[in-house]
Amino acid sequence: MLDEKLLEILACPKCKGELDYRTDPEEVLICHSCSLAYEVRDDIPIMLVDEAKPLEK
Repeated sequence: MLDEKLLEILACPKCKGELDYRTDPEEVLICHSCSLAYEVRDDIPIMLVDEAKPLEK
């Protein structure tokens, strides 16, 4: 689980927009503007655009 203070300062690296933190079914940070999901591995958000997965429509 990510720290609340960290979640407050994190932004999408592509558009600098707000991220939505989800834990079900997997732990990810979602940018709705870019339709990308950033994986969280071992409580570390992987904030690389090249590693992000497109959201399923």
